Amino acid sequence: MLRRTLTAIALTLPLALAAAPVLAQSAPDPSMTAPADAEDPYLWLEEVEGERAMAWVEDQNTRSLGVLTGDPRYQDLHDQALAILEARDRIPSPGFRRLGGVERIDNFWQDADHVRGIWRTTTVDSYATDNPVWETVLDVDALSEAEGANWVYRGSNCLPPDGRMCLISLSDGGKDAVTVREFDRETRQFVEGGITLPESKGGVSWIDADTLLVSRDFGEGSLTDSGYPRTVRLMTRGQAIADAPVVFEGETTDVSVSGFTLRDADGVVQAVLLNRGINFYESETWQLNADGTTRQLQLPLKGGITALVDGQLIVTTDQDWTAPSGQEFKTGDVLAYDLAAWLADPTVQAQLVIRPGPREAIEGITATRNRLVVALFENVRGAVYVYDPSDWSRTRLDLPENVTVGVGSSSSLDDRLFVSVAGYLNPQSLWLVDAATGEGGVIKSLPAKFDAEGLEVRQFEAVSADGTRIPYFVVGRSDMPMDGSNPTLLYGYGGFQVSMLPGYSATVGKLWLERGGVYVVANTRGGGEFGPNWHQSAQGQNRQRAHEDFQAVALDLIERGITSQPHLGIMGGSQGGLFMGAMLTQRPDLINAAVIQVPLFDMLRFHKLLAGASWIAEYGNPDIAEEREWIAAYSPYQNLRAGQPYPEVFIHTSTKDDRVHPGHARKAAARLEELGYEVLFYENTDGGHAAGANLRETARRLALEYTYLTRRLMD
Repeated sequence: MLRRTLTAIALTLPLALAAAPVLAQSAPDPSMTAPADAEDPYLWLEEVEGERAMAWVEDQNTRSLGVLTGDPRYQDLHDQALAILEARDRIPSPGFRRLGGVERIDNFWQDADHVRGIWRTTTVDSYATDNPVWETVLDVDALSEAEGANWVYRGSNCLPPDGRMCLISLSDGGKDAVTVREFDRETRQFVEGGITLPESKGGVSWIDADTLLVSRDFGEGSLTDSGYPRTVRLMTRGQAIADAPVVFEGETTDVSVSGFTLRDADGVVQAVLLNRGINFYESETWQLNADGTTRQLQLPLKGGITALVDGQLIVTTDQDWTAPSGQEFKTGDVLAYDLAAWLADPTVQAQLVIRPGPREAIEGITATRNRLVVALFENVRGAVYVYDPSDWSRTRLDLPENVTVGVGSSSSLDDRLFVSVAGYLNPQSLWLVDAATGEGGVIKSLPAKFDAEGLEVRQFEAVSADGTRIPYFVVGRSDMPMDGSNPTLLYGYGGFQVSMLPGYSATVGKLWLERGGVYVVANTRGGGEFGPNWHQSAQGQNRQRAHEDFQAVALDLIERGITSQPHLGIMGGSQGGLFMGAMLTQRPDLINAAVIQVPLFDMLRFHKLLAGASWIAEYGNPDIAEEREWIAAYSPYQNLRAGQPYPEVFIHTSTKDDRVHPGHARKAAARLEELGYEVLFYENTDGGHAAGANLRETARRLALEYTYLTRRLMD
C-alpha cells in the first residue's frame, strides 16, 4: 500500500453471587492527584539512561522478577511460550520479490537457531511445497556476532524492477531509529563503499540506481517537534548526505515529511511524490517535477493514495470531501482516477469504487498486475473482493466465512496474491489465489497449537454510556458456568483506527484458554472496526467515549455472569496501556488485575516525550487550556489517588522504546507505590516498542504476564 499507514505509537442477568458490588466512581479529590509538571517528583524517571533512573529500574526488576519467576508455574509457562515462538511449523510469511526478472518468494525467519533472524529466499514453486528449499540472503545473528552489535532487522527496500540492489534497515536493540546500508542481493554482501545512512528515524526511497529521496535527521533544525524528519533531500550516489540538496521542507509543527515513488507493475516511475504529514491523520501530497519544482496534488487531507493498478490511481478518503471536479464523496469512500489524465488536469471526474455501509470497514487494499483487491469486513467478519478496473465490477473470493482475512503480498507479473485466513479457534491458513480468475486454494496451514476441544467463539454487544452498541468477542468453553467464576482476560486498544480483528494466538490459547481462562476482545470506538467514523467519534475531546465503551464491556461480562470482579483482568499496550490506566483510575471496582504494556500514562506530558507530539491529532494538545482540561480528566497519572480499590498491577516497558517513552510506565509505578499500592514493574533493557528484541525476550515477557494473571485471577 502506498498510503501512509497508521502506526499506533504499530502484528461482549443479574450480577452473579460471586461478583463484587459495582460501584460508581467518585470525582477525584484534587489534593490526592498527581502533581503538575513543575511539581512532579518523578521527572527524573524520564531520563531514559540516567544513572538514578536505571538504578531504580534495576531495583524494580530484581523485586518483580523475584516474585514472578519464583512462582512455581512460571517456568512451565515460559517453556511453552518459547516452544511456540521457536516452532518451525509456523507459516513462513511470504513476499513476492523479483530478482533479475524472475519472481521469487522472500521471508524473514526466526527460531531457536536464528534468534535475531534470517532473510531468506526460495522459488514460488518450492514455497508451495511442504519443504521449501531456502537460501539465506542475510543472517542477522551472524552479522550481530561479527560486528559485536544487537541488530534487529527492520526490513529491506529493493530497487524495482530487477530487485538486486537493496537498502537494509537495522535497529540497535529494537529502536525505531535505524541505520541503512546498501546490500547486493546477488552477491549477498553489503556493498563496499555503497550507500550508508547513519542511525535516524525517517525513510529512504529509490528513484533510480543512483538517486534517492532521503528523509533523516540532518542535524539542528532538521526535525519536527515529534522528532521525525522535517526535510527531504535528493541524494545521488557518492554524494555526502550533508551536500544533498533539500527538495522539500515541512513545518516544525508537522509530524514528518517523506518521499516515495509511484511505480507501475513493471517498476516504471510514474511520479515522484512527497508527503507532508501535517498531523497523524492529515497530510498533503506533492509532486516533485524533473526541474526540481514541486506542486501540491489535490487530494483529501484525511486519506490519500492507496494503490496504482492498470493506470488507475486508487484514493481513499477518511473525511467527507469535495473533489476539484465538484464531486461529493463520503467518509470511507474509495475512488479511482485515470492517473495520466488526473496529473494533467486535477478537475477530471473520479469514479466511485466502494462506499462501505454503516457496519462495514475496509481493512486492506492491494493491487495485483490487473486487479484491485480489498479486504472488506462486515460486523468484524471479513471477506475479500476483487475489482476489475475496466468497469469496477466486483467478485467475491471463495474463502471461509466468519473469520479474519488479510490480503498479503501480490505479484507484479500476474494476478496472484496471498490471502491469510484465521479465527480465534482457527489456525492460520495461507491461500494463493488468482485474483483475475478466482482460482486457487490453501497452500499452507498451521496445525493447532492448543487444545480447542469444547471451546467456542461468541459475539455479544454491550451498551455504552451514550447508548452506542459495542461489539465484543468471547472465547471460552461452550459449557462455562455463568456464575461469575470464570477467570477472564479482557483485551482492548481503542485508538488510531486500529481494528481488533479475530485472530489465532497460539500463546493466548496455550497459556490461558487451555488452562480454563476466558479471552475477550472489545471492539470499542477509537478503532476502525466500522470505518473512519468509528475512530473519529472517540478522538480528542471525545476520547472518554472509548474508555466508557471498554467499561461497558466489562460491566456486560459481569452482568451476563461470564465473570466477576475477583476473576476479571484487563490487558493492553501502548495506546491500549492508556486504556488500562483509564480503567484502573475510573473503574477499579470492576477488575482484579491489569497488565499495562509499554503504556502512555502521563497524558499531560505525552507530547513532550519522544514521538508524542505526533499523536496530538489523536488526543489533543495539553498546551491548549481547553484541550488540557479534557485530557486531564482521564490522564491516568494525574488521576491516581489514595484509598481506591486498585488491584496489584503489572506494568512493563522497554528502555530501548524510542516511540512511547519508558518514563510513562516508570512514573506510573513510582506514583502507585508512593500511594501505598502493590505494583509489579519490569523493564526490558532492549526490545524497542514491542518490548522483545528476540524470541527469548518475548517468551519471558509472555511468561511473566500469564504468571501474574494466574496469581490474580485463577488462584
